[in-house]
Amino acid sequence: MSASHTNEILGHPRGLYVLFLTELWERFSYYGMRALLILYLTKHFLFGDKEGGLIVGSYAALVYAMPVIGGMIADRYLGFKKAITFGAILLVCGHFGMAFEGPAAERVMHEGESIVQRDGIYTQIFYLSLALIIVGVGFLKANISSIVGQLYGVDDPRRDAGFTIFYMGINLGALVATLLCAYLGETYSWRYGFGLAGIGMLFGLATFLRGSRHLQGLGEPPDRSELGTPIIGSLSKEFAIYGIGIVVVAGIWQLMQRTGELGLLLSGFGTIVVAWIVWFSLSRCAPIERDRMLVMLVLMILSVFFWALFEQAGSSLTLFTDRNVDMGEVFTAGMFQSLNPFYIIVFAPVFAWIWVRLSQKGLEPSTPAKFGLGVLQVGLGFAVLVYGAAQAGPDGKVAVVWLALMYLLHTTGELCLSPVGLSMVTKLSVARVGGMMMGVWFLSSSFAAYAAGMIAGLMAITDQQGGQSSVESLVIYTSVFEKLALLAIVLGVIILLVSPMLHRRMHIQQ
Repeated sequence: MSASHTNEILGHPRGLYVLFLTELWERFSYYGMRALLILYLTKHFLFGDKEGGLIVGSYAALVYAMPVIGGMIADRYLGFKKAITFGAILLVCGHFGMAFEGPAAERVMHEGESIVQRDGIYTQIFYLSLALIIVGVGFLKANISSIVGQLYGVDDPRRDAGFTIFYMGINLGALVATLLCAYLGETYSWRYGFGLAGIGMLFGLATFLRGSRHLQGLGEPPDRSELGTPIIGSLSKEFAIYGIGIVVVAGIWQLMQRTGELGLLLSGFGTIVVAWIVWFSLSRCAPIERDRMLVMLVLMILSVFFWALFEQAGSSLTLFTDRNVDMGEVFTAGMFQSLNPFYIIVFAPVFAWIWVRLSQKGLEPSTPAKFGLGVLQVGLGFAVLVYGAAQAGPDGKVAVVWLALMYLLHTTGELCLSPVGLSMVTKLSVARVGGMMMGVWFLSSSFAAYAAGMIAGLMAITDQQGGQSSVESLVIYTSVFEKLALLAIVLGVIILLVSPMLHRRMHIQQ
């Protein structure tokens, strides 16, 4: 169903701008909180770098996984609008919950050993807040994009431009949030940074509720009468789903405190998924379908590697910035995460133009080659930091220009790899498992986020609170960055070399 052309702003349905602002504020809250999370864990709660990195990785892994389930529930039962509203309410509660920071943890000596004492109540509020955010994102994230698609007819030429406007909201929200929330949280108090993120999400919820009248007929439940059917006494199916959502929040609340078990679950599930795709490709597919499925699997695995390195921005790279980058007197460590959305806003149109021009000349890189370019550039980004570290002063501080250049290379790598991922899945999947393979693509980001937490743990500074110098921490970071750079650069070159063969196995014209 497409929107009426009589209800438009600047040539697009009014509903697009409602969704644009809702997504902007949702991403404002998410990235504002993300800019502070690893610093909050290590400075306020005094978690070690390794444990803090795994908490961040586990949180991100579940944030990426839950939209798959939330999308299925919206498709089958709630409809997109109800799912988004429920998710937004959970997000508001979660982000405001993060503002209850409580007393800072303390290091005390007990029987000759240094231990950390944390306030148990506020620690549990923290984990519960993360669980509310995770489930809230699950109900909101995928479904709001689905409504954007419903605003336009299948052949509406405004469709791609509409999604471009919508996704600009993501990056604008991320850019502003990382600057404001990180500055307030690190300069004044954690509660102010997290509180501002909560206010942003509250604006998003209010915007969506107030603007829903411009989405009439879109995102409705597939069967409203079935949704209102009582299933236990007077409890309707709709409210039973909300109740199950709260139960899931409680489960994730506990799971976030058991990051090791989550890693085992993800590893086991990932192994089963890969084995099933290989089996299905070899035994249930025609030769061309088999080749396409196996190439897609290879590229998905490569994307896990890319995102695991890219997502260091939320953990090890922010700690490195805090400890080893000469930031000056204005910027704080979390604020530098704003470089990624800033570069995307600036360079995404440039890359779109470049691909079109290269395509017109028959020179556009194939999908595997773009993956290779992405992996290569994320490696070059770490190589830049290694070079910058070699130029560090006697205080172990690296010039900020090297960090900015690293983020630039990581972002250009993202622009090579990320936009082609969803397109790849739609082109290469066998139709009868197309929906499942799209879910696997999203779940691959979940595996990558957890792996990112494990990689961050390799750079744990074990005695930061005890006075370990910036010079000593620089040695640890540089050692791991060097290995990551070498691995990614070599892998990127190998992908580029084999990309013609992979492209042939895709059996498509490009």
